[in-house]
This record gives sequence, C-alpha cells and structure tokens, in this order.
Amino acid sequence: MNGQRLAALCRGEADWPELSPGWNWFCAGLAVAGSALYGATVGLWQSPLQGLFVAVKFPMLIFATVLGNAVLNGMLAQVLGVPLTFRESFGAILMSFVIAALMLAAFAPVSLLLAWSASATDCGYSVVLLTHVAAIAYASVAANARLWRWLYRRCENRRQAGWVLTAWLVGNLLVGTQVSWVIRPFIGNPRQDITFLREHPFQGNFFEAVSGRIVHLKPQPNKRSHP
Repeated sequence: MNGQRLAALCRGEADWPELSPGWNWFCAGLAVAGSALYGATVGLWQSPLQGLFVAVKFPMLIFATVLGNAVLNGMLAQVLGVPLTFRESFGAILMSFVIAALMLAAFAPVSLLLAWSASATDCGYSVVLLTHVAAIAYASVAANARLWRWLYRRCENRRQAGWVLTAWLVGNLLVGTQVSWVIRPFIGNPRQDITFLREHPFQGNFFEAVSGRIVHLKPQPNKRSHP
C-alpha cells in the first residue's frame, strides 16, 4: 500500500488531499525522511556533526512552515472565495512539501558531490549556499505547480486559483525563510564554530544574507601597488 502511494506521489498522480489519517502519517514520514537525507548532505560541507544537525533541523523547518501556514492558508482561501476547510489547506500544503522533500532527496547525490568538492573559503561558501537556494527554489516551484492543479479543480476559474496560489506562496516564503533564518546554520560558515543554533538567531534576515553572498561572487577589482 505504501509503495503504491509513493509511486503515485512520484508520478504526480496522488489525489490531493486524501485526508485519511494513514495517508497524512505516510506523507509526514516521507517529508521527514526526504528532508533529513538532503539536510545531512547540506551540512556535511562543513563537518559530519553539522550534517547531523541539519538532518534534524530540515524536518523541523518543514513542519514549522506547514503548521504556521495551515491556518493562514485556510483563511486566505476563504477570503478569496474558495470554500476550503483548514483541514484541507493543511493536507494540501503538507502534500506540496512532501513533493519538494522527495525532489530534494533526489538531489542529495549532487549535494554530496558539492560538499566533497567545494573549498572551505568564502567563495566556496557562497557557491554552496546559492546552489542550495536554487535547488530548494526549483523543488518549491515544482511542488507548487502540482498544488496549482489541485487548486484549479477547487476554484471557479483559473484566475481565482492563481490568486489563491499567489497568496499561499507569499505566506510560505515569508514564514519559511524566516524560520530557516532563526534555526540556522544549515550549511555552516567556515569562519564560525560548529553549532546547532547561532548565538543571536533573531538578528538579521534571510534576504539580507543571500544578497550578501551574491556580492561575494562579484569579481573584485585588482589593486595595483603604486611605486
């Protein structure tokens, strides 16, 4: 039975959301396993201990985001005229995160190769960080594309489904990125000690950190010494 459910998820044929307790527990287990596998390869770039920490924190990130957005998404859907219950919104967002976790688990071998080959420098850290941001963004887009198909069947028209999905994506982005910032580090900084949480977790934000890493990738001007 579980093998058939997994195959249906991988093929994109699962009925969203099935809402049975067994199905929800199965999805939760897949989300934990897939995100923990990917998280271990992310943290391995700095050390095996960091890999263990991230294997624990990635499932925490997923379920904190799911729980934080379940009520919000249900409210937003009803405001936009879609009669979704909170249970249905919870099941839908859980399913989208399960698909994202499965895609990230499939990316784990590439992530492992990146952890093995990237140098422990500021430039290497920037490459690793931006690569994982891109991988997570791709998995999220693919999962939400599947979510849009489900919303389209529940909404009156394509435009309404688009508005609901956009509102849900904004909520997921804001909650997910800030939760990931609070429970950082994930990749680990070669200039800082290995730790489960930073000393000041609420200082700064995710978007500021990503923009700073992009600046690190820009070529620096050559400094010529004057005679």
